[in-house]
Amino acid sequence: MRIQGLVLTSALALGSLAASAQDLAEAYNLSNRTVQGTARSMGFGSALGSVGGDFSSISVNPAGLGIYRTSEWTITPSLKINSAAGNYMGTTTYDNNTHFNMNNVGIVFTKAAKGQRYERSNWKAVSFAIGMNRVADFNNSYTYSGNNYASSATQAMASDANLNPGGVSTPGTLGYLGNTAGLINSNGVNGSYISSVPISNGTQQTKIVQDHGGIDEFEIALGGNYKEKLMLGASIGIPTFYYTRDMNYTETALNGSAPNTYNFNYFTYGNSLQIAGTGINAKIGAIYKITDFLRVGASFHTPTYYNLTDLSDPSIVAQSNGLSTSLSAPSGLPENQFNYGFTTPWKTVLSATFIIRKLGFITADYEYVDYNTMRYIYPAGNDDANGMTYQQEEAQMNQQIKSTYQAASNVRVGAEIKLTRYLMIRGGFGYYGDPYKNAGYSATRTDVSAGLGFHTHHFFTDFAVVNSQYKAQENPYTIAGTSSFIPVATTNYSLNNVALTIGMKF
Repeated sequence: MRIQGLVLTSALALGSLAASAQDLAEAYNLSNRTVQGTARSMGFGSALGSVGGDFSSISVNPAGLGIYRTSEWTITPSLKINSAAGNYMGTTTYDNNTHFNMNNVGIVFTKAAKGQRYERSNWKAVSFAIGMNRVADFNNSYTYSGNNYASSATQAMASDANLNPGGVSTPGTLGYLGNTAGLINSNGVNGSYISSVPISNGTQQTKIVQDHGGIDEFEIALGGNYKEKLMLGASIGIPTFYYTRDMNYTETALNGSAPNTYNFNYFTYGNSLQIAGTGINAKIGAIYKITDFLRVGASFHTPTYYNLTDLSDPSIVAQSNGLSTSLSAPSGLPENQFNYGFTTPWKTVLSATFIIRKLGFITADYEYVDYNTMRYIYPAGNDDANGMTYQQEEAQMNQQIKSTYQAASNVRVGAEIKLTRYLMIRGGFGYYGDPYKNAGYSATRTDVSAGLGFHTHHFFTDFAVVNSQYKAQENPYTIAGTSSFIPVATTNYSLNNVALTIGMKF
């Protein structure tokens, strides 16, 4: 049975008071992938579709292996330096965090024809690659806080109790949380539940979130070069998804502990959420050399099929209605574990690279991702506390995905210029389109990148910096069956990824 939770939604998704861990936000996190592999590729905006010759290209177009003429290994540590400014009810709150990652570890074994064998062979080189690229990073934190005189999250608890009376005695439902903590009372019309919060007097509402984790994709790939004209490649990806979220949402009466109808003082709802699992996908691609100066590429990514486990550990502390309440697992609230499946969207990448003789290149990728096709798969027998079957839950969630998301177009452009025989500079730009149908919400993102590289015959090192900017909105709660004012929090993010690659050719 899946247990409802309070304000668990990501700032990248529409909020919902009764959101479970399997929600619209998680669907987007599982599907929104941006390769953060080698520093070289990051330096020119990860526009890897037709450049090739880089381990990270396997995660975009495995035909890039056809560019290799020597074997190599790479390792790429990185540092994330992030900041967030949350605006809520006219108040801005700032948050910062720093985190160390491993972006890439990989090795490529290449067998290239030489001499007379090169002249006789149609296949000029064949490469086999194995390793890991980080394709998503969730390490971030944000905070927002403001005074609200129009609504309260406890109204959602009351609404749940009224719509699902049996849930009031079921640990973990919103109605149970509110009733047990004295945050709702059955003193409304015909004994219906109402909030204990003096809403018109105002409450300070604060949400603090710390996210950790990412998606690391283990890759096995094979690629080859046919007659120096056509590069072909295919890969099997095994992504490992790991995500944790520590969230606390607090409402405090603005008049402190001064008397009000139900003597409400404050409540804090917390939830430690952990989601982990593995998946499998495949990629195929081709790069065609039209002239010595121009090559084009195309690749297709199958959906990733995930098996996932969520573990949610909720808690609530409150002073209201003459009660001082503290509930947490294992006695007061259930620790909820749920196993299920998920399918990400398919993806298509088209690309072109213009070679500037021996000076470098300019490259561009166009990526199409249909987020509308994301799907949850719930196991049999996991009916919810209010009598909805697992088939109905699954159908309802997938319908919400179809109603919320749309296809998005992403564009990446980049360049690499040689300054000397061994030294090169890079720059790139990326625009990631809006996956939401609702014009009131947006998750567009822009990336600006720069990098340096030092390459010799046997050793190379690359350095890159990527700055990502995006704005996200969320509702900290929703209230079913009413027209109450629902506040919107807006958070502006500035994410910086600093990476260093060290590699050897052999």
